[in-house]
Amino acid sequence: MVSSRVGSVHTRARRAVSVALLLVAAMAASACSTVPVHRTLPPMNLGEPSFFPTLEAHAQAPIVGGNRLKLLLNGEQIYPAILGAIRQARSTITYAQYSYEDGQIARELAQALAERCRAGVRAHVLLDSVGTVAMPREYVELMSEDGCEVVSFRPIGPFGLGRANNRNHRRILVVDGRIGFTGGSGVSSKWMGNGRVAGHWRDTDVQIEGPVVEYLQGAFAENWVEATGAVIGGAEYFPAPRTVKGRTHAQIIRSGPQGGGYAMYTTFLLALSSARRSIKVTNPYVLLDEQMVETLILAARRGVQITFLVPGVSDHPLVRHAGRRQFGRLLEAGIEIHEYTAALLHAKTIVIDGIWATVGSTNLDHRSFKLNDELNVVAYDTEFAAQLEKVFQEDLRYAQRIDLETWRNRSVRGRVFELLAFPFERNL
Repeated sequence: MVSSRVGSVHTRARRAVSVALLLVAAMAASACSTVPVHRTLPPMNLGEPSFFPTLEAHAQAPIVGGNRLKLLLNGEQIYPAILGAIRQARSTITYAQYSYEDGQIARELAQALAERCRAGVRAHVLLDSVGTVAMPREYVELMSEDGCEVVSFRPIGPFGLGRANNRNHRRILVVDGRIGFTGGSGVSSKWMGNGRVAGHWRDTDVQIEGPVVEYLQGAFAENWVEATGAVIGGAEYFPAPRTVKGRTHAQIIRSGPQGGGYAMYTTFLLALSSARRSIKVTNPYVLLDEQMVETLILAARRGVQITFLVPGVSDHPLVRHAGRRQFGRLLEAGIEIHEYTAALLHAKTIVIDGIWATVGSTNLDHRSFKLNDELNVVAYDTEFAAQLEKVFQEDLRYAQRIDLETWRNRSVRGRVFELLAFPFERNL
């Protein structure tokens, strides 16, 4: 048993090295990919009548009312909610995951999906082939043997090299077409706990009920048909609406190098440029392009209070240091930057003017805006925004503020990393 386990670990390690080498080649091949320049943005306020239709048009996604959204913080809230929904499934489960590793929760989730498939539920599991490279094969076999359809998204290999750098970074779970989940979490022991202890990541997901779940399901269907050629549909996946679940207007924004193009980037720019009071950003990978930097600086100049919460430590130090190179301009404009120190920060949220709020998979970097398939839910609701703002303020208690003098006196090591990252920034 021990030798089998060691062999499995070595196999996953070799697989990870092979994937890394192929991705380096793919990064070079895709280095010319860019986000279209947004030279001008319309002068709008978040509350004005034209804001909804403008966002709908550019995101190619409707804003629909009657939804109920529930914040889920860290593994201690996320995993029980997800497992509970899966175990109550009666007809269908659609599940897309970027990151899946080994551990107790990984096994428990695979077992829950397998049990539902044995009970006759149709489950479709879509795993990104890069993000789940460390996932033990036994979990795939467990689900598959009990009737779940488990598919690898854009498998890595010599014939798939052209798409190797375009990953499915979306997190989607929809049960019976009626209850959905999305956010930034993956499946690993590092997401367990309350996000306040070193080695356990701080993340935010959201549970969704109401008409907007249809569009979350649509995002899964988009990736599923690419991966399998199979079109999912019918009442078990897209049931007729029930009684209104809540009062929140919500929107599912999906984007990628195909299909939705740069919907996420444009949505974020329009929302940031429309801010009049406050912008509160939590994000683990902040590497902004010139247009977004200028949009934030202009907002600060017109009196918008802007605060960033970023990681004090990162699982991708090259991205962190590349992003820190930009801090000087932001700090000079009066934008506050705080580094979270209690654990590794992985949550991806924004709240603007206490009205517009988003949770999802999108990082504020070139990879999310131009290379990956991403998905965020946007809520137009003061109560939900207030909840996110409260979480933001609580997280600041575990963070250290970075001032301009501290940034200017950053270490030589950090400056070297900034220089090393520069040639790769368009793929980070």
